[in-house]
Amino acid sequence: MITSSLLNLKTTSLYSLHGELGAKMVPFAGYQMPLNYPKGIIKEHIHTRNEVSLFDISHMGLIQLEGSAVVKYIETLAPSNLVGLKRNHQCYSFFLNERGGIIDDFVAMNTGKDYRLVVNAGNKDLVFSLLNSSERFRNNITLLEEYSMIALQGPKSDQIMKNLKGNCGDMSFMDVRFMSLIGIECLVSRSGYTGEDGFEIAAPSNEIETLTRNILEIPSVAPAGLGARDTLRLEAGLCLHGNDIGPTISPIEARIAWAIPPVRRKGGARSGGFAGSEHIFNLLEFGASKYRVGLLTNQRIPVRSGTPLWNENAEEIGTVTSGAFAPSLGKAIGMGYVLNQEAFNGNHLHTTIRGKKIDIQVTNLPFTQTNYYRA
Repeated sequence: MITSSLLNLKTTSLYSLHGELGAKMVPFAGYQMPLNYPKGIIKEHIHTRNEVSLFDISHMGLIQLEGSAVVKYIETLAPSNLVGLKRNHQCYSFFLNERGGIIDDFVAMNTGKDYRLVVNAGNKDLVFSLLNSSERFRNNITLLEEYSMIALQGPKSDQIMKNLKGNCGDMSFMDVRFMSLIGIECLVSRSGYTGEDGFEIAAPSNEIETLTRNILEIPSVAPAGLGARDTLRLEAGLCLHGNDIGPTISPIEARIAWAIPPVRRKGGARSGGFAGSEHIFNLLEFGASKYRVGLLTNQRIPVRSGTPLWNENAEEIGTVTSGAFAPSLGKAIGMGYVLNQEAFNGNHLHTTIRGKKIDIQVTNLPFTQTNYYRA
């Protein structure tokens, strides 16, 4: 279903297929994207947890890096270890500003032939501009607009890849390799943003629809949209840039400092040298004033982003950044930031929805067990 508010937005190579499948289209990061299909968000969510769902993620940015010098340059913008990233592997990282805030989070791949970054749709132009701020490397950095991406997510994803003749049985979580799927050359990573085992597939845009249609013919595969992707990632305790992380939030506050490898930390072989490093080192040593936490309720109505949180002394101590009904739990969950002294498991907080007091319990993340495959 297309409305007038969508007419000036970009579309992906699967736009026509979404229409055939009855998708409800919504604006997202400058694109028309499927929110859900006729079965609805909850059924799509549950299908992903039990079977396999296919997501269109072609709105995200795929950037190619060529040459060892440009890889070292990226390390001045992000506290990552791209220099030491193993062949056919990928890592999670983030670009930081001078205050240690997160400009964007991304995945970096060493494909064995080159390096590639997958960046968020809403930030890909900003990131591409940031990377090109050094004139020296402009010929080594390419936004691969002729490629599209899909994600297969769910416990039976591996079986689907076998059906497609994919050589991925020995791949572990965060491995990546080139392979042929039904005769189409693809770049495949064993990863995703749902907490389930799965694969993210980049293929030429002029062949992605053929690949997608072939996958959807497999009985255990169903399409899923942004709505299910959001509830799945929230149950898995994963951050959404623009909600849970952003330019005013550091990786330490967001509790994703695990992505800063020892080699880039104070005392490491390549310590510092990235934007915001002094702020990051200070927070790593002395701690932050607030932290991201899980928020659990006993009701079905979600607590939305921006909602304030109070402690038992009626003091405002934090804010919700993401909230949704969690189909796997049968209740509403959320994430948010609270003062460090309030950020402990089991702490009792509250908020209000439509004038009604809602009890909230701080809980460890993730809300549900993650099922990443590790060979």
